[in-house]
This record gives sequence, C-alpha cells and structure tokens, in this order.
Amino acid sequence: MKIRIGVALASLFALTACGGAGASDYDWAAAPDAAKIAEQGKELPTYGLAPDWANYGEVVKTFCAKHNGACAHKDTDMSSSEEIVRIDAEKANPIATASDIGLMWGPVAEAKGVVPAYQPPSAAKLKDWQKGKGGWVATFVGAPAFVVNTDKVKNPPKSWADLLKPEYKGMIATKNPTSSGTGQAMVVAAAVANGGSADNLAPAYGYFKKLKDTGNLSDVKMSEETLEKGEAPIQINYDFNGIAQKTALKEKNVNVEVIIPADGSVWSPSGLIINKYNTKKGDFLKGFLEYVLSDEAQLLFAKFGARPIRALNGDLQVPAEAKANWLPESAYAPVKEIEITKVNVETILADWEAKVLA
Repeated sequence: MKIRIGVALASLFALTACGGAGASDYDWAAAPDAAKIAEQGKELPTYGLAPDWANYGEVVKTFCAKHNGACAHKDTDMSSSEEIVRIDAEKANPIATASDIGLMWGPVAEAKGVVPAYQPPSAAKLKDWQKGKGGWVATFVGAPAFVVNTDKVKNPPKSWADLLKPEYKGMIATKNPTSSGTGQAMVVAAAVANGGSADNLAPAYGYFKKLKDTGNLSDVKMSEETLEKGEAPIQINYDFNGIAQKTALKEKNVNVEVIIPADGSVWSPSGLIINKYNTKKGDFLKGFLEYVLSDEAQLLFAKFGARPIRALNGDLQVPAEAKANWLPESAYAPVKEIEITKVNVETILADWEAKVLA
C-alpha cells in the first residue's frame, strides 16, 4: 500500500496545470446540447463515484431517464488523489466521465488542469469556497462520527477524548488519510475538535499519535464486516455511511449507534468533478454537473442520509420524508462549518506518515 501511495503522490505533485495532450476545440463554455445527453450517457465509466455512494446510482439513473436515456454506469473505486492522477494520465485517451471527490481536492483538480472551465448555472446557489471557476461543485456534506457496534461495546464513546480510554484498546478502526477522503475529513474534524483549524491540523496528528501509542487504534480494516463481527467495533466514518450500516446490520440483529462526538466535528462536503479531456461526452457532463445541484438530485442525496449542500446553505427545504434516515438535528449541535477548501490536503498525505505512523 505504501508503494502505491508513494507513486500516486509523486505523480500528483508532478502534474502541471497545462492542458497537454487530449485538448480539443470543444466549446466547454457553451450550454449543453440536451439532445445529445442520452446518446453520450449510454456508457458511463466513472472513478470513485460508486452507485451505492450517497445514492449516486439513483441520481445517475434519474438524470438519464429525464433525457430519455439509460446509462450503463460502471465505476472503478479510487481515492480523490488517484482520480486526479488517472484522469491526467489518460488525457490522450480519456476514459472516466466524472468522479466524486473530497471537496478539499477540488482546488487541486483545478490547479492540475483536469477539469474544464465550465461552471453550471446552478453553481450560483453555492458559496464561493464550495465551487471552482469551473469543473467542480460541492454536492452534499457528511460529518465524521463514531459508528459503534453496541452489542460489543456496552459503553460507547461520546467524544474524541473518550476514544483515548483504556477500555477501547484495539477496538478503533479508521480509514488511512493517505488514501481515503473519509480519513482526510477525520483528520480535519479531530483537529478542529482539539483546538485546530483548517489552517492548523497539528492537533489532529498529536491526537492520533496518542491514540496509536495507547494501542486503541487498530490495524483491522474499517468495513461493515469488521463492524458486524466486532473485530473493529468502533469506527470513525461519515455519519451517513454509519446510518446506512446501522440499517443494514439491524436486519442481521446487530445493533449499531452513530454518535457525533460531543467535543466537535465538521461538515465535510463531497464534490463532483467532470473530466475536461472527455469531450465526446461533454454535453452529458455539463448537464450532469448542473443536475446534481437541482432540487430533485439534492433530495435523492438526502434520502440516503447525506445532507444536501444547498440544505446546509439554507437554500433548500428538505421534507420530513427525505430526512427519515437522518440523525436528530440536536445531534449535530457540535458540528462546525469551516471553509474546508482552505485545507492543504496534499500535506495530509505526507504528515500522517511522518507524524502519526513514524
């Protein structure tokens, strides 16, 4: 894993913002031609935009149906940094259409030149830090939370401070921030909860170093399976992922609780980027970038348990039935909104290795 991460990281830092091979005279500034969307969307390869991620399967299906089409959506799982590297590497023969990305990586994708200078009209509903000059927009937010198998953990942790207690030795699993946007959001949330900020992640590294040294941080893979079996009965994940796991495991008579840490968390947005080099599907991509911010798509994210970015901004009223999978509003009192695109996400990849794992 470290070799793969090292190669991807080196490749990412080596990218430049110039267009290079794969450029064309396609007019990204023009409005999408709706008549071409169905045909262009017949085959829809994506990177890091799985159908079961925040209900993207239904979002894609609904968009295609609106244009009298049916999309053969096939996804390849990747981290945000891997998506950027792969899109750039394939620019002469583009494959991917779109990718879900941790919003911290939006400015990186723009700086590396892999997204087009196209901003959909619906982006006007977003705050400046929630969108680029083109090619990426925020879509929905999650809050890093504790997902706990309460059949195995009778006294669930309620705060980041609680996780340091000896009773949780070997129980806690996380995503590696060097290869996971979920892990990167966890770092930011822990930093803010421990007195840091988007500009100061140092408290998070100190915290996780302590968590590792106590033996509480496990090497077990974070997954629904290890949560179910109790191999890693405490996991730090997005609230909406935890909610989905809670629902799935309830059918197996496994009890799960999703806990927002009382000492703080953050709203961490995901975003959508579209591939500048895939001009053959340009009209589809421009239309889809517009669509994910529509009322319809935003409520499809909400139905899964993710909070639509426009709802966070106060621009969208979410009906009660769409909130059925949400935690109570009172649970989110400790969650702060920060301009997460201020985070220098590339430093997390190096600092985690040097300051936590070393």
